[in-house]
Amino acid sequence: MATIHRPRRGSLAYSPRKRAKSEVPRIRSWPEEEKARIAGFAGYKAGMTHVMMIDDRPRSLTEGMEISTPVTVLEVPPMNVVAVRAYESYNGGLRPAGELWAENLSPELSRAMTVPKKTRGTSADDLAALGDDIADVRVLVHTNPSLVSGIPKKVPEIMEMPINGGSMKDRLSLAQSLLGQQVPVSSVFELGDLVDTSAVTKGKGTQGPVKRWGIALAKRKHARTGKVRHVGNLGPWNPSHISWRVPQLGQMGYHQRTEYNKRLMFIGTDGSKITPEGGFPGYGIVRNQYILIKGSVPGPVKRLVRMRHAIRPGKNFVKAPELLYVSQESKQGV
Repeated sequence: MATIHRPRRGSLAYSPRKRAKSEVPRIRSWPEEEKARIAGFAGYKAGMTHVMMIDDRPRSLTEGMEISTPVTVLEVPPMNVVAVRAYESYNGGLRPAGELWAENLSPELSRAMTVPKKTRGTSADDLAALGDDIADVRVLVHTNPSLVSGIPKKVPEIMEMPINGGSMKDRLSLAQSLLGQQVPVSSVFELGDLVDTSAVTKGKGTQGPVKRWGIALAKRKHARTGKVRHVGNLGPWNPSHISWRVPQLGQMGYHQRTEYNKRLMFIGTDGSKITPEGGFPGYGIVRNQYILIKGSVPGPVKRLVRMRHAIRPGKNFVKAPELLYVSQESKQGV
C-alpha cells in the first residue's frame, strides 16, 4: 500500500473534546510585569463591527494608508475587589496563607456564594506579618452583570486575579488599597496593548466525524453501503478496542479556547458611540465602558471573555492606533 503523505484529519492537541466545566475560563499562566498591577480583566462580548484606521504595521504594503479592520466589542463594567489572598510555598506548589475580605460587599455577591455575616478571614496586620513567607498575592474579584442590559442575569462571576510585578510588599500594598473598590478596565490595560483572550466557544452539540474532524466523504465503491459520512476504518482487530485517535462523532464546541496577541484598539465610556442602529443582534445596547479588540474572540454574544496581558507578545509595536471612523451601521439581517 502506498504511503499517505498528508496530515491526519483534525488535531489531537485538544483532546478530549468535551464540554467545558465552567463558562468562566480558567487561566493557568500569567506574564511577568515590571510594576505591580492586576494581571487581567473580564467583560462580555457584545458583537462585532469594523473601523477605519491608519495602517501602522511596519513594512506593510499599505503602511500609512487607510484600511478597514474588523473589531470585537466587549462591554466591560467595573469589577469589584472583594478579597485579598496571600499564598506561601508548600510541597513544590502554593497554598493559601491568609485571606482578607472587604467590609462593604456588593449585595449581588450573595447570589453567587454564601457571604459570612461575621468577620471574614485574617486581618491586614496578619497578612503583613507573613513577610518573606509570601510567595504570591492574588485578589478575588467579581463581575457586575446587573449593570449590563444585554446580559439577562444578576449572578456575578467570581474569579481570582494575580497581582504581578514589583516586590511582594508592593503587591500586597496594592491589593489592600484596592480591597472593596471597583476597578475599571482603564487601570489594567492601555491603548495599543496586546492581550490574550480566553472564552468558551459556541456550543454545537453532538456532530458527526465529517464536521467534527474534517474527514473525507466516502467515494465510489466505498459509498455503496450507504455510509458516506463514516470513517473508513475503526482500527485493527487487535487490540480489541477502538483507539481514542480514531475520529468519531461526539461533542463539538463549548470548549475553552485562548487566542493570543489581540490588539486593544480603543477604550470608550459612551456606549452610544459604538452601538449600531437597532442595537447589536442578540445583545442590545452598550451602556457601560467598552473596549474594541482587533479581530474576533471565541464565543457567542453575551459570553464572558477573560483577558490578560500577552504572555508571548514577540517584537510587536505597542502604541495607540489611529482610528478614523467606527461603523455604527445596522447589523440587522447581516
